[in-house]
Amino acid sequence: MRFNYHLPIAAIISITCVCSCASRKKTEAPKNANEPNADYKPAFVGQTRVAAVKTATPFKVDKIAEKLGRPWAVVPMPDGRLLISEKSGFITIHSANGVLLKKIAGLPKVENTSQGGLLDVAVDPDFTQNKIIYWSYSEKQGTGNLTAVAKGKLSADETMIENPAVIFRATPELDSELHFGSRLVFDKEGYLFVSTGERSILEGRKQAQFLNAGLGKIFKITKDGKPAPGNPFLNQADAMPEIFSYGHRNPQGLDFNPATGDLWEAEFGPRGGDEVNLITAGKNYGWPTITYGIEYAGEKVGEGIQQKEGMEQPVYYWDPVVSPSGMVFYNSDSIPEWKNNLFIACLSSTHIARLVIENNKVVGEESLLADKNERFRDIALSNGKLYAITDGGNLYVIAKK
Repeated sequence: MRFNYHLPIAAIISITCVCSCASRKKTEAPKNANEPNADYKPAFVGQTRVAAVKTATPFKVDKIAEKLGRPWAVVPMPDGRLLISEKSGFITIHSANGVLLKKIAGLPKVENTSQGGLLDVAVDPDFTQNKIIYWSYSEKQGTGNLTAVAKGKLSADETMIENPAVIFRATPELDSELHFGSRLVFDKEGYLFVSTGERSILEGRKQAQFLNAGLGKIFKITKDGKPAPGNPFLNQADAMPEIFSYGHRNPQGLDFNPATGDLWEAEFGPRGGDEVNLITAGKNYGWPTITYGIEYAGEKVGEGIQQKEGMEQPVYYWDPVVSPSGMVFYNSDSIPEWKNNLFIACLSSTHIARLVIENNKVVGEESLLADKNERFRDIALSNGKLYAITDGGNLYVIAKK
């Protein structure tokens, strides 16, 4: 796709973000031999393009399901089965071997356009007792739409959601089909973290820096959607009390590091500047003020700066992009050399990125499953095995031989 450099910047962003976030060119794959889009210098050694590593332990990769439509999330259930969301608005249950067991209906209508639809799923920490699941989706609101989070009880026969209820909305709504963000993860205390995108358009982009807007944020809420106790802006006037961190672009990766208990996040940059961040309560992660990427048409983003006092640096970034979506830390002894490594499903670069992390720094990177030539959307860990879904509707399992 070629771009008209004489279009207004808002039009360029709208046109090109569909290309970038939904189908970035494979020429922007994260190979160190590829030239970066920008000549920006990293803030510290190892912030980008670290040394390659290679897994020594023999492992196998099997495709265990296909023709899944447009899956967005794969989430393990406590008994080892898998929940898979389909963007048009339903969830399926699969066995650990990929066999389709159930189709769950009864969810609220989703805004099923472009990057919108039914997105992430999470099971209640007490799911075995209460059968409650949570999901995020793009919801029609007024003349626009927004990212919403709902919950409901799985019926006894596991085919319906009973008493679905929206518990949180990332207001304001905007007229955009892009950047819903939308990853869900529970912490050990039972609080739910929700990531939201800034909706791409300029009206939303600037609101990533606004504490009274739900765009470009990570939230920490209770199971009922209320602000979690101790949130950093809980008692601040003109601030959403649910906010945990802000200044994000389009965060689709979220997980806790089992070695430290810290929350980590991955988000799309523009043309370059995809990020992995260590998330701390109340911190500002900079978008759109600082970034290691450039606009899709080639000009600088804002003032073209990468560092600013009061704004956090990414632990790691990519230029060219990888388009990082779902991610998971490997908390298993099945393959010891992978213990506490971070695995990220990457879209435009058509591989799974394995990041070796030591002392909160990335010290090694490996590309896995690149031979599949698939856009990897999400990845999960269950019983020592990694499960990955693709935009092409395939489900893979990665396990020790």
